[in-house]
Amino acid sequence: MSTPDRSTHCSMLRLPQNANALANLRVSAALRQLVLATLVMLAGGIHQNASAADPIVAKAEQRRVDVLKKISPAVVAIFGNGGQGGGSGVVISADGYALSNFHVTSGSGNFMKCGLNDGVLYDAVIVGIDPTGDVALIKLLGRDDFPFATIGDSDKVQVGDWAYAIGNPFLLATDFHPTVTYGIVSGVHRYQYPAGTFLEYADCIQVDSSINPGNSGGPLFNDAGELIGINGRGSFEKRGRVNSGAGYAISINQIMHFLDHLRSGRIVDHATLGATVTSDEDGRVVVASILESSEAYRRGLRRDDEIVSFAGRNIRSVNQFKNVLGIYPKGWRLPLTYRREQQKYSIQARLRGVHTKADLMPKEQQPQGHPGQPKNPHEDGDGKDTAEEKKDATPEAYRHMFVEKDGFANYWFNEQEQKRLLPMITRWGDFANLNGLWKITGQTGDADKFSLTLSDRGLGLQMRNDVFFQPLDGTDFLDEPPGSGGLLVAMHQLRLMLQKQANGFSEFYYLGSEPLDLTGEMVDVLVTTLTGVETRWYFARNPAAFVGMSCQITEDAEECEVYFGTVDQFEDRFFPGQIIVRSGGREYLRLNVSQLDLAKTP
Repeated sequence: MSTPDRSTHCSMLRLPQNANALANLRVSAALRQLVLATLVMLAGGIHQNASAADPIVAKAEQRRVDVLKKISPAVVAIFGNGGQGGGSGVVISADGYALSNFHVTSGSGNFMKCGLNDGVLYDAVIVGIDPTGDVALIKLLGRDDFPFATIGDSDKVQVGDWAYAIGNPFLLATDFHPTVTYGIVSGVHRYQYPAGTFLEYADCIQVDSSINPGNSGGPLFNDAGELIGINGRGSFEKRGRVNSGAGYAISINQIMHFLDHLRSGRIVDHATLGATVTSDEDGRVVVASILESSEAYRRGLRRDDEIVSFAGRNIRSVNQFKNVLGIYPKGWRLPLTYRREQQKYSIQARLRGVHTKADLMPKEQQPQGHPGQPKNPHEDGDGKDTAEEKKDATPEAYRHMFVEKDGFANYWFNEQEQKRLLPMITRWGDFANLNGLWKITGQTGDADKFSLTLSDRGLGLQMRNDVFFQPLDGTDFLDEPPGSGGLLVAMHQLRLMLQKQANGFSEFYYLGSEPLDLTGEMVDVLVTTLTGVETRWYFARNPAAFVGMSCQITEDAEECEVYFGTVDQFEDRFFPGQIIVRSGGREYLRLNVSQLDLAKTP
């Protein structure tokens, strides 16, 4: 500070009246000069440190910019057909499959418009929906080289990780360039109870990245640009329809469990064990009640047993058990360990569905208790389309890609999956005209001779000194041989599949994928039903092959699992050379086939 300035400043003070006071003032001035010099020196040091840090800051900033350039092209701005609803999504494969929320697509119609940041508006069609998990799969149309996101591992996400939420909040992305918000993961393994509906967010990721209405269905990326979740829920109640710093994303690992089910075009369901759990006075998670019809009960689980682990995760609380159970589809068979009187037991249990078929039937349901989607700001009128207007809005070139059927969001996609799998059966040879007696002979794994006969009138098995028979006259199907789960009925189903494929059954559809009980590998699954018998048909992926089946003669019975140890050539056809039979979680029998005699109808 210059002397004139100091003088001017000092003129504002009361001047001293004696020499001592003047001397004191001079000392104070010297101290002020010292303090000022010190501050200047410190400021210079701070500036030098800041300058030294600038390259690090710039590098981190450039890394974020590069990551966003990489991931933004896969982010979808969804606009409902006819201007109805909208939200966000993310492309996950080059052929255009994209994820969003069920509560986004349910208000957008069977066909919708999807914009990418290349500035192009693409047509898209609904594929499959998961109303309970609030997930939908759609397919963008018009090209087969879409940019797509890299799938991450949501089980590796930790509190404090950086997270990008990208999407179309308030439908602002009218130029199809998504909005990006940046924050941290503030919680993992969160369980969000159904909010007035059956929508349930299990094992989800909590973030403080801004998530607003319209962000629903959009991707949550980690700092490396990997997809770790789908944004869908926020703590908006009593806070207005704006971000409150607590948003929730469905974990990508949960979605990957359901992805093939969604590709089936079905309305899919989540799983229940068929039992409820509670915490006892010692804090253990114990079974409070259990259905006797559940597979868990048939395989040994009882009331008051302690749940130790499920699906590979140790269970320490009721909330944790719900979290783990909620991320799996109906029908998967998963490992369960329980403790009774200090003794541990391990079983494999097939999971039941949470809802009835009727619960999942509505296709135009807009759930309450969720952020929902704001009305398109460019939309006129009351926001309602007539059925005729929606039909006219459907792109003519793609109308064939939507087929309506009860229990399906879009049966057309199920038909495509059937066409993909059925050649693995038909390549065994032509069995269509072989309607006469089938006789299969060989030795059991214990070197006993066996003879298995299949015909339209009945089924028989002779083994050792025992004879087992199942008539086909409309009487109830039997567990023959006893304890096999109904091997004779299962072989009858195999005969029908080889002869007639879909024409041999009352119901025939692609289910999705599930872990195979015998090996744990993921397999594709077709499901058939006929006169109360449900059969699952298993298809390995690498190499692609028809590898087995499981047949359930009644809903509450143990299944007969039939696996093909080998598939051998018998003259001009192929047939299992070794048949492994399992039931109740254990091997029942092995049949080594040496001769196959298949007769035409006389």
